Amino acid sequence: MKTITVNNNKIDWQEGLTIDEILKIMNYSFKMLVVKVNDKLVKKDEYKTRIIPENADVKIIHLISGG
Repeated sequence: MKTITVNNNKIDWQEGLTIDEILKIMNYSFKMLVVKVNDKLVKKDEYKTRIIPENADVKIIHLISGG
């Protein structure tokens, strides 16, 4: 089975998988996120169109603000 790694967890990969779909699979609904695919930052406006390649390493970081 083909996989990708998301925050050190293996998940099934399918052709055409986007960042937006990964966020739904992982149940991430946070407004302030930083996403990196294979160590390259991805802009928020690319989440619906950026295709994730097979064997990719995806890091999703939830930013929190505070004082």
